[in-house]
Amino acid sequence: MLGAGYYFYPKIEHYLYGINAVKNQKSIEFYIPTGTTISALADSLVANNVIDKPERFKKYGGFRNLKDRTVEPGKYIISANTTLHELVNDLRKGNGEKEVQITLNNTRTLEDIANKITENIEVSSYDFLRLLNRQETQNKYGFDSETIRTLFIPNTYNVWWDVSKEELLARMAKEYKRFWNSERIAKAKQIGLSQSEVSTLASIVYSETKKADEATKVAGVYMNRLKKSMLLQADPTLVYAIGDFSIRRVLNKHKLIDSPYNTYLNSGLPPGPIVTPPISYLDAVLNYTKHDYIFFCAKPDYSGYHAFAKTNAQHNVNARKYYAFLNKEGIR
Repeated sequence: MLGAGYYFYPKIEHYLYGINAVKNQKSIEFYIPTGTTISALADSLVANNVIDKPERFKKYGGFRNLKDRTVEPGKYIISANTTLHELVNDLRKGNGEKEVQITLNNTRTLEDIANKITENIEVSSYDFLRLLNRQETQNKYGFDSETIRTLFIPNTYNVWWDVSKEELLARMAKEYKRFWNSERIAKAKQIGLSQSEVSTLASIVYSETKKADEATKVAGVYMNRLKKSMLLQADPTLVYAIGDFSIRRVLNKHKLIDSPYNTYLNSGLPPGPIVTPPISYLDAVLNYTKHDYIFFCAKPDYSGYHAFAKTNAQHNVNARKYYAFLNKEGIR
């Protein structure tokens, strides 16, 4: 009797509801937010061309005890030509992907950070940005409106898809503390920079050179200028102040912009980073090369490397060669 019932049960499902009622012809990613109802789920499945008969889905879901309170949030991979039975089974078991990866790199503004960090999770970039912009949030973690960006250490992290915005920020703060171990904190104190200042200088170094093998040398130039109370005169800070990241050649008119990020007019470091620097560049600042150079200029080629100088006269020679190269290449 049990055996007969076992074989008869799927046939009832097939007859009443249509076991092949799912219509997607290719595998798709499908997200179910927290608190989704059966009706909302059915509408979303229709909108994503997974099913075309929402009432049939809801009836079959009810038959299989799929209720509002049992719909598990998450990212689901719905295979091509999956059956209604398989779909509802996955939804009942909560087989959606819960752990996802978020990757932080190459962000300039809080908006960039919010957009990047929420790409694969349920929290919206708008809600996360609002949280970051609150003064009480910034105070809680020991930052201000500019330095809050240094809280985010570029890396790839595994998080739960339905993590809350508060939990996500707390996780990033935990990763920040993990990075800033006692050794790195001691090095920052030794070179006379706060942790946020290390991030800010690293962002300038990263903007100046993508050649990791000369990053410590470039960092050394800026540290020498800071020690001598010289203006940093870092062209990337002007580009950041202007907000036009397509600029390929900084001109004299750009050096007049009224901004705290203009290091041609303001002494010391700018109030915050101009990009989120990779971990290797944070370490490059902490372990900068000690030398006597106070100038550097891009080499007149496409190598990406720089010519370093100890005197203004030497630097002017290097600069003239580079400007001649730009003119020859038609870079204005």
